[in-house]
Amino acid sequence: MFLRPNHRGKDGKDHTYWSLVETVRTPDGPRQKTICYLGELNSSAQARWLKTVEVFNEDGEAQQLKLFPSNVVPPDDDPQVARVLLHKVRLERTRMFGSCFLGLDLWKRLELDRFFEQAIDGKPSDVPWSRVAALLAINRLCAPGSELAIEQRWYPSTALDDLLEIEEGKINDTRLYRCLDHILPHKTKLERHLKERYGALFGAEFDVLLYDLTSTYVEGAAEKNPMVRRGYSRDHRPDCEQLVIALIVNNEGFPFSYETFDGNRTDVSTMETILRMVERKYGKARRIWVFDRGIVSEENLAAIRKRDGQYLTGTQRSQMKRFEAELLKEDWTRVRPEVEVKKVAIPEGEETYILCRTSGRKEKEKAIRSRFSNRMEAALQELDKAIVTGRLKDRNKMERRLGKIQARHPQVNDLYDLDLRDTAEGVRLFWQMKEDRRNWREAREGAYLLRTNLTAETAEELWSKYMQLTEAEASFRALKSELSVRPLFHQLEPRVKAHILVAFLGYALWVTLKHLLKRRPPVEPKQSASGVDNAQSMTPMRAIALLSTLQSADIVLPTTDGREIRLRRITEPTAEQKSLLRQLGITLPEHLRFQRECSANSAVA
Repeated sequence: MFLRPNHRGKDGKDHTYWSLVETVRTPDGPRQKTICYLGELNSSAQARWLKTVEVFNEDGEAQQLKLFPSNVVPPDDDPQVARVLLHKVRLERTRMFGSCFLGLDLWKRLELDRFFEQAIDGKPSDVPWSRVAALLAINRLCAPGSELAIEQRWYPSTALDDLLEIEEGKINDTRLYRCLDHILPHKTKLERHLKERYGALFGAEFDVLLYDLTSTYVEGAAEKNPMVRRGYSRDHRPDCEQLVIALIVNNEGFPFSYETFDGNRTDVSTMETILRMVERKYGKARRIWVFDRGIVSEENLAAIRKRDGQYLTGTQRSQMKRFEAELLKEDWTRVRPEVEVKKVAIPEGEETYILCRTSGRKEKEKAIRSRFSNRMEAALQELDKAIVTGRLKDRNKMERRLGKIQARHPQVNDLYDLDLRDTAEGVRLFWQMKEDRRNWREAREGAYLLRTNLTAETAEELWSKYMQLTEAEASFRALKSELSVRPLFHQLEPRVKAHILVAFLGYALWVTLKHLLKRRPPVEPKQSASGVDNAQSMTPMRAIALLSTLQSADIVLPTTDGREIRLRRITEPTAEQKSLLRQLGITLPEHLRFQRECSANSAVA
């Protein structure tokens, strides 16, 4: 690392600017990277200073120092001069800064700092519990890990001690576990607070609620947790105990509430509990519920109607047989090039059904049917060959082989008539396709059915509203992938619930970032070299990854009188990072403030 002079002519004069540079290895060979700019060194004796910095003595008193390279003679009459040994300048204590600063900015925009200060900072602690809660949520957003991983690997590599003003050595896994215990009782108040902030920041409305469920699994026996049970695993981990998570979001993906259920709880049995929970937290209101067919039952729909609620939901495909004639008609409305819909009223009821048909889905289901049909017919031909050649003579064995073929192909088994007949040549296998079944299967391929008690909207509007359910699915993808809510390593029920609450906080930051990225910046950002408007195409995870390369570090300037001047600074953002920061309305600090023993600007004897 070294100081490099940069010469520039201005107004007929030659100016020298100094920058701190280090040599780094790249795939293309050694390259020089500018760490920071230290200022101007004029040739005039009165303006030879490079940089004026504020430093602190042992008593915490501030003073100004003027830095000079050791080979430059400073003015004799200036006592506030420090001569720097250029060949000994070094960089220390590099820390991840950009992503953590972004997470803390989102935390403050949602006013979660104020919320937790009021909720949990009354409990005695060396570190305010609200700051520990912020640490847990920011970790879930930036680099999800266990409490032990936070203590040992992640937190020491970040600048959160500076940003949250936490003294060195105060964060450990025990303190993180204690914080989980403190935040869990405030779940209901937290959900209400976030709902208000989403409305204030983005004008979010919650008259349409999207409801969906997922599951996560627990590593270990968790014998002291009665909630984890063997059940259906959406993560393809049936070998592990499960926990069911129900999430309610609005049509823009803002979370409204969530609930946890026993791992063996079926989807359809959760609706009544959720309705009571929402009424208890937010009161009675005429809400529109949107959910998929796995939650549908006549009892659940009746419970919503009893509360004067409205619903739009998927329906089991077995119900589609009632609308066979409508499927064959050509009076469909095309809402997209590949999507057609049709509204069908039921005379004897208050509900309306919406038939939907998608060309891409039709081709997919047709290909699946053809694949299984070909496999089944190949197996039938092999069995017939064994019978004809005399390799299989026992009729009971023939029937067992035929039964196995049917069991292995349940997707298309109902399409075939199968029969073992006695003929003059002996037992023979006969099969043929049921034409009526095949025609019906072809007619319904690519089609699905919605039902609703909403009557004022068109088929296109109802279909579009149901498609908003993808926001709930996207929320679960974010929770499971980017925010790593799975697997659960905690063994006690309160800790498991607190872990999910932290993931919920991480999702609150994630969805806030997502909608901030959708906003148009106050000044249009320049396009990248590829011609792509980065700010408008940025995803939350890409934004976090981009800002994660911003670091804070200490520039250590040894002086000729045996002191070391330490400057804690932030690396210069790239053009793309500046565009993103402008899009988010974030301004980076010039330097960091923290404890005196590790002061941002300090002089050490």
